[in-house]
Amino acid sequence: MSIEELESIAQAMVAPGKGIIAIDESNSTIKKRFDTVGVPNTEENRRAYREMLLTTPKLNEHISGAILYDETIRQSTKAGVPFTKLMLDAGILPGIKVDKGPQALAGFPGELVTEGLDGLRDRLNEYARLGAKFAKWRAVITIGEDTPSGTCIEANSHALARYAALCQEAGIVPMVEPEVLMDGNHDLEDSYEVTEATLRSLFGAMYEHNIMLEGSILKASMVISGKECAEQASVDEVAEATIRCLKAAVPASLPGIVFLSGGQSDEQATAHLNAMNQMGPHPWPLSFSYGRAMQQAALKLWGKDMQANFAEAQKTVALRAKDNGLAALGQWKKVA
Repeated sequence: MSIEELESIAQAMVAPGKGIIAIDESNSTIKKRFDTVGVPNTEENRRAYREMLLTTPKLNEHISGAILYDETIRQSTKAGVPFTKLMLDAGILPGIKVDKGPQALAGFPGELVTEGLDGLRDRLNEYARLGAKFAKWRAVITIGEDTPSGTCIEANSHALARYAALCQEAGIVPMVEPEVLMDGNHDLEDSYEVTEATLRSLFGAMYEHNIMLEGSILKASMVISGKECAEQASVDEVAEATIRCLKAAVPASLPGIVFLSGGQSDEQATAHLNAMNQMGPHPWPLSFSYGRAMQQAALKLWGKDMQANFAEAQKTVALRAKDNGLAALGQWKKVA
């Protein structure tokens, strides 16, 4: 695939007023979500749940793509239509999570490095055949008293860059996700410093690995106070700090940035994105790639009664997509 094709996919991912829905939970993660609503974690229930999400009427009005899990990209609707065909027919780009999750970084207690590079070339080629247009790899950076170390940031940046190179070789747009976790009592200033250092390291590594930035997407965490911090930054403070950090560390040639909701409430995630876009224009479109903040309300409804609440659950998905689509334009208004 040419750089022009990768570029046009990346641009479609961040089309005005559109964002990404992340439904790439591993089987163990979705079990935790299902447990909260009393749904048994069977393959059929996982398939039915993802079908409910992906067949939401008019989903394509505000959703440009969906990140899938290995099991999901191989599944079909009850009527036998492969999910990837269903999505492509609706103008929604299929994406795929390809990392194997964070593991303890040897020699650095409490720090993590994401694994999954072994055999990735073959897996990406298979995913491309299955219809994947973009992929996702998540690195995890923890803020603590003596963390993150430079080694941890560097190891994760290196892995993200190698993953991105393999994606582009396979004709797949890499979404690079260096998530700085909200866990901890750090303040906004600490969050800013660590996020900036992480992003500078990431783009340095991507440059060294000959990544075509025009055919890549950044999935970023917002600069936000730690969950246990006594002083929580306001919506505008978070928006302002995040924009300042991105402008300091992210090249303008990137087609777009999508945010993860990681640990924020549904409304917080939307409000922060909206505030950032109201502070524009920016060098890149700022949109969303939300998982829990897109699904939580729908899962509660669907979990109560899969059949009876099917349409109602889809309505909440459509509403969350619309709210976040408006926030990506800076046009969301909080309902009193």
